[in-house]
Amino acid sequence: MAGVHNLTQVEAAERSRLLEVVGYDITLDLTDGNGDPGSVTFRSTTVLTFRCAEPGAETFVEAAAVKLHTATLNGEPLDLSAWSPEKGLRLTALAAENTLVVDGDFAYSASGQGLQRSVDPVDQEIYLYSQFETADAQRVYAAFDQPDLKSVYTWHVTAPSHWKVVSNSLVEREEPAAGGARTVHFATSAKMSTYITAICAGPYHEVRDSHDGIDLGVFCRASMAQYLDADDLFLVTKQGFDFFHEQFGVRYPLPKYDQLWVPDFNAGAMENFGCVTHAEAHYIFRSQVTDYEYEQRANTILHELAHMWFGDLVTMRWWNDLWLNESFAEWASHWCNTHATRFTDAWSTFLSIRKAWGYRQDQLSSTHPVYCEMPDLEAVEVNFDGITYAKGASVIKQLVAYVGLDPFLTGLRAYFAKHAWGNATFDDLLTELEAASGRELRKFAAQWLETAQVNTLRPVVELDDRQHYTKVTVLQEAPADYATLRTHRIGIGLYDLDGDRLVRRELLEVDVSGEHTEVTALAGVKAPDLLLINDDDLTYAKLRLDERSMGTLVKHIAGFDSALPRALCWAAAWDMLRDAELAARDYVQLVCSGLPAESDINLTTATLRQAGSALVSFADPAWAPTGWAMLTTLAETQLAAAEPGSGWQLTWARAYITAARTEEQAAVLRGWLDGAAPAGLVVDTELRWSLLQALSALGAAAESEIDDELTGDKTASGEREAAVARALLPTPENKARVWADLTGPQTPPNWLNRSLLQGFQSTRQVALTAPYAEKFFTEVGKVWARSDSEPAQEFTQLAYPAFQISQETVALTDAWLAKDGHPASLRRLVAEGRDGVLRALKARAKDVSAG
Repeated sequence: MAGVHNLTQVEAAERSRLLEVVGYDITLDLTDGNGDPGSVTFRSTTVLTFRCAEPGAETFVEAAAVKLHTATLNGEPLDLSAWSPEKGLRLTALAAENTLVVDGDFAYSASGQGLQRSVDPVDQEIYLYSQFETADAQRVYAAFDQPDLKSVYTWHVTAPSHWKVVSNSLVEREEPAAGGARTVHFATSAKMSTYITAICAGPYHEVRDSHDGIDLGVFCRASMAQYLDADDLFLVTKQGFDFFHEQFGVRYPLPKYDQLWVPDFNAGAMENFGCVTHAEAHYIFRSQVTDYEYEQRANTILHELAHMWFGDLVTMRWWNDLWLNESFAEWASHWCNTHATRFTDAWSTFLSIRKAWGYRQDQLSSTHPVYCEMPDLEAVEVNFDGITYAKGASVIKQLVAYVGLDPFLTGLRAYFAKHAWGNATFDDLLTELEAASGRELRKFAAQWLETAQVNTLRPVVELDDRQHYTKVTVLQEAPADYATLRTHRIGIGLYDLDGDRLVRRELLEVDVSGEHTEVTALAGVKAPDLLLINDDDLTYAKLRLDERSMGTLVKHIAGFDSALPRALCWAAAWDMLRDAELAARDYVQLVCSGLPAESDINLTTATLRQAGSALVSFADPAWAPTGWAMLTTLAETQLAAAEPGSGWQLTWARAYITAARTEEQAAVLRGWLDGAAPAGLVVDTELRWSLLQALSALGAAAESEIDDELTGDKTASGEREAAVARALLPTPENKARVWADLTGPQTPPNWLNRSLLQGFQSTRQVALTAPYAEKFFTEVGKVWARSDSEPAQEFTQLAYPAFQISQETVALTDAWLAKDGHPASLRRLVAEGRDGVLRALKARAKDVSAG
């Protein structure tokens, strides 16, 4: 992957030992000198003051510029001949007190890393925002670009006069600049790491509010202003501030909190201190959405807000503790959502969406402990994964159950107080939690954080002739290669049928450890209709049900009053399917019988997605058309019964669009697009694109239709959707064109690269893209070498022939993996693709046997 110095942990530790960074003074000129915005590069001058513990020593500074004009250290010019973006700039003969001045031209980004420059097709206005995690601050200013060299920052930014400029701190003053531009001078910031510094500039639409003494701002592109529902964004933000202030016992430390919804963003959001960036494409809604989307957005807002304490105020020392940053924010956002917003079932959404991601990631060949050594930045880049986020959050949730919420919060408050404005490790947090709880936690931490893979918990029950338990044992299983048996704090729920309702009679909390744990409290107890282990979802483990409970579940999965036990049972069925213990056709039958009574729209959305995945990957291809027909019939029936104009109607319409496979179903989609939609279904901008993309994939739409649709939606979103629709057109010539664009010498801008990848391979076009399985292995190394990390990873994951489920694909992958010279991170992602094919082959064999 191209562009920056691949800093190693050893280099970072040595530089941290030597240096204390006093301050950065950064001057950016974002104009062409005539008051207009620059187009390719911008001028950046950094004045960096720092101390050295060993005068005479040497180090280096990162500066990923296009060109350096000058660099001086303590007034002496530096030799620039050995400088490169990948190597940085050597600094020798350091003094006790040092001033480094670096002046250069830096490139605007099209990959979403560094200073991203996006042109709005509506009004041709330019929008800039920075994205610096993991180590891309060096793409904008000369920096000691590592988390434990915190400092303060003073920004001076020259920009066109009609632009707004936003950073981590408040604007101190403004003054005119050449060509009618203006220079914005910011107050010196609070102390922070380079990766959470931020600069955003452009003619952003701004709405302001305040809460509890904090100045609040929300921003978006001017052309998106009509869709910015600022009231809801502020509401969730205020609810989050009130909750976290009360629970953490430490006030948010900055005077303002700005949030910007920006174009072409690679992730969901980024926790820049007091200047958070969010993905406009995910969270600014141009059309009707359901509560699923609103809850996801609220969760992201709260995730980034939690980072203001955990990550920004107290920051990891090195990326080994990236998991703690993300896991804590992931846990805290769902905790806050559940208690402080209207999304009171957020833990069931966590289980069905996020935790499923963690379980999947943890069972790949690339599985790793939650805590693992990060030798260099390239290793970190591919570790923003389901283990770092979802498994880690599950471990935090288990830790809270293990020590108790009140002791946990007491320890957390002490941790914030002791390490505010500094850097800390997980060991520092454990020390405070042990002091607060009186419990020894090192063994807990070792078994949960330093080992990989997931356990399975399976109840074994013995009954007498009166249907009372004589013995209940929880079996704990672990994969042979990862044999750790952990201590699990779990709930065990006893549910009885009352008509069609499943009513919880009793809840036990027990500790499960070792291979067998007998639940003595259940001896002699009347057996319930359904015994649910890990009720309340306290631990991180795959779940199984005994035969009696499974029989109840198949007929009454919607009978639980609460969403969480339903989500646990759906998750158990999904895990059984993935582990080839349940045939895909039986899973789809369960979906079709159980979902009509499901009342949680998030759980329904997640389960429908899993049903589609079941048919794509895990079903016997000969039976899959029957399964798709079952899903379209389900969607049709539920669509007809849904309240017109409701989120449920939209959910089932989307399900029908996704499942449509036949000419007759394509004709239905065509009717919706042409004005014959079900009563109340608003076929608005986004739904029109979904319909047109489905028709394109089915060969039932022409490219001219896509052009016409784009004419009516000449926006950044429209361009994105049109690119997907064009890439889906099912001709060999079109697929060849898309492949050439993806693998050519110039990586497309990140939005286009992603759209082309999303449309290139389709579950409806498996045979059409089969010839590209072999081509992928020829091209992936070249794409990886010339691309920034985000587009490189996206190509590797989305272009891998995941739908070519055959031994031939496995053999092609094995042959590629057998060759030397591939970067470790690339090898990991390709091997993960192979894992998916192998799992699918095993599940398909199960489904064939069930037929």
